[in-house]
Amino acid sequence: MTIKQIIVIRDDLKMGKGKIAAMAAHAAMAVLTDAMTKKYDQNTVEWSLNLNDDLELKEWLEGSFTKIVVYVKNEDKLLDLYYKVKEAGLRVSMIVDNGTTEFGGVKTRTCIAIGPHSAERLDPYTKKYPLLK
Repeated sequence: MTIKQIIVIRDDLKMGKGKIAAMAAHAAMAVLTDAMTKKYDQNTVEWSLNLNDDLELKEWLEGSFTKIVVYVKNEDKLLDLYYKVKEAGLRVSMIVDNGTTEFGGVKTRTCIAIGPHSAERLDPYTKKYPLLK
């Protein structure tokens, strides 16, 4: 079974290559941090990740971390996909940039990460989107 993560970038923002790389990295990391639990103890925070109940995440972490980066034309398309996969029960994280280096100080939805999940679960929602080049 192929386990992969799909990162979906907004094409209309015309972000620089470095910005796209940073946003994609944020998205890939957000999926992991969203799956973790945090335990606060005075001045420390203990993060933990229980993989016993999440075989797709476990296989992905123990494998090759397959990621595929695609794009959508605009924010409406990004939001539409986000809500569809969320409703389907797939793991998804939205990245909102603070606007400090681009976007004129305006917080902006830049991308989402979906998965990791099996290709069978992801492809019905993501197969139609073109690869980012």
